[in-house]
Amino acid sequence: MSEAPPKLEWRSVAKRFDGPPVLRSVNLSVAAGHSLVIMGGSGEGKSVMIKIAAGLMPLDSGQILIDGQDVAAMPARERRRLPARFGMLFQGGALFDSLSVWENVAFRLINADGVTRRQAKLRALEALDRVRISREVAEFYPSELSGGMQKRVGLARAMVANPEIIFFDEPTAGLDPVTGRAINALIREQVKSLGCTAVSITHDLNSARHIGDEIAMLSGGVIVWRGAAADIDHSGNAMVDQFVHGDP
Repeated sequence: MSEAPPKLEWRSVAKRFDGPPVLRSVNLSVAAGHSLVIMGGSGEGKSVMIKIAAGLMPLDSGQILIDGQDVAAMPARERRRLPARFGMLFQGGALFDSLSVWENVAFRLINADGVTRRQAKLRALEALDRVRISREVAEFYPSELSGGMQKRVGLARAMVANPEIIFFDEPTAGLDPVTGRAINALIREQVKSLGCTAVSITHDLNSARHIGDEIAMLSGGVIVWRGAAADIDHSGNAMVDQFVHGDP
């Protein structure tokens, strides 16, 4: 019996803006049901990687494959359905100030999936339950919530449609250590309960160790190391060691 292809794969992916290439030739994959964390210094292209994978940004060359199928070679109808297979927790939360909490969580259900407002609200409330936000908060607005609560709402929105792949962009950025640990625990718990594939980018080593099955290091536009999260402190790679220990 042949081995199942990776759920998501970057194959020789390159991307340039003005100046030197941000991604030179990225080769990386993550298996279905696994959690991969991408680490690297500021400006190395981590966010670019997940935006390309999520279809939010075009690549210059290379391939993105989902379940072994090249996205660029998919029929147009199938490509249009791809966003419904993804969820994303943005770094800043990216909540709509003019919408209530439940409307933020249900935004895709109502505006893209054609779910009625009544059904969408029920599903949003269930998603909020899963991230431990009381239903009374559903009628609040984002400005009335703390940073940690906004992250929970963002997590509820990312998973409300039961996506196959969830992207997490700096999930603990701007949070105090206690709240950050709570968000890490929620991410780990919800990814396992959904059985989905997770791809996260973070500068937070504690977060990476907690939410990742594996960690990959991006430097100079390529992946320079990949290994089990438990091996990050003894990787044997000079660039990884420098990052982990904060050596100048």
